[in-house]
Amino acid sequence: MIILKDTESLAQFCDSLTGADFVTVDTEFMRERTYWPELCLVQLGGPDEAAIVDPLAKGIDLSPLFKLVNDEPVLKVFHAARQDLEIFHHLTGKIPTPIFDTQVAGMVCGFGESVGYETLVAKLVKTSVDKSMRFTDWSRRPLSEKQLQYALSDVTHLRVAYEKLALKMKPTNRHQWVEDEMAILNSPNTYLPPPEDAWRRIKFRGNRPRFICVLRELAALRERMARERNVPRNRIMRDDMILDIAARAPETADALAQTRSVGRSGLPAALTSAILEAVARGKAIPEADCPVVEKKAPLPHGTGPLMDLLKVLLKMKCEENGVAQKLVASSAELEKIAAAPVGKEPDSRVLTGWRRELFGEDALQLKTGRLALSAKGSAIQIIPLQD
Repeated sequence: MIILKDTESLAQFCDSLTGADFVTVDTEFMRERTYWPELCLVQLGGPDEAAIVDPLAKGIDLSPLFKLVNDEPVLKVFHAARQDLEIFHHLTGKIPTPIFDTQVAGMVCGFGESVGYETLVAKLVKTSVDKSMRFTDWSRRPLSEKQLQYALSDVTHLRVAYEKLALKMKPTNRHQWVEDEMAILNSPNTYLPPPEDAWRRIKFRGNRPRFICVLRELAALRERMARERNVPRNRIMRDDMILDIAARAPETADALAQTRSVGRSGLPAALTSAILEAVARGKAIPEADCPVVEKKAPLPHGTGPLMDLLKVLLKMKCEENGVAQKLVASSAELEKIAAAPVGKEPDSRVLTGWRRELFGEDALQLKTGRLALSAKGSAIQIIPLQD
């Protein structure tokens, strides 16, 4: 087992991978006590060998690693890449490119919704993954041989899984499907959304513009402070406290102290001041400029049975083509199609590109009466109808 604990050996290993067609990458991190993930291990797998990088080793410089993951000729292969990419984006300000996510590819190839690593390895590599070490505190040193072997297996099996997925997609030309899904992973806003959008993460009832304005300011305050101090959001303010303060919109420290969620112990003076300033900003925003949460409109009367038919059609087409339903259309997208006036196509990704070819066009035909579904034994058949 290769464990890289110094800059020189890391540079040598990364240089050996520079000409590779692809490199498998995984990370182990801790986040329970911080806002930003604390990188504890990086696993790299090349065509012939794999290694573990110890980012916590004294004096190690990770520049050779960052150079490799940002080396465009080399494809970086991850499984469920989002959190791994967030780490690299935070540490380097860049998103590794190009990337390939085997979880997305697994959905494209019919291995199920958000297919897990263990499932993919079992089906493609024909081996099992020992997940007994998954709850390891990766920041502790030393790590046991079993823990390190567990970490390394995440990239050694991934190498075989990627190669088999690539071969499986080649005849069907589905690489473009995977690349289309990579767009969200390649967007910086995925990993560092504006603090002003943080309020959308909080579940609440009501649609009063002034309440939402104050809520937005308080959530943005919490987000900025959590990032600056590198602590979990709830260490600054819990969701229930933000909602309580937004509902009361206190203007003084005494009024804030009387808020039920603040409690008798009160808040630090600096946080109290920042909260009151955020509340004041929210109350000063003209009501016309306050965000509005659109209430979900009920489906038009009679569209329930059409929704059921669209769901059957979606399931049938996805099973027929070996692709996960989640990747093709969500329930909300089916509702858009069902609720749209006849003759008017809704603005939906289902009606563009490969999704339209696979499902969207037939969905429109079904809705307009030019296509029917029929059962024959245990199978569902599509029957074209005359106008």
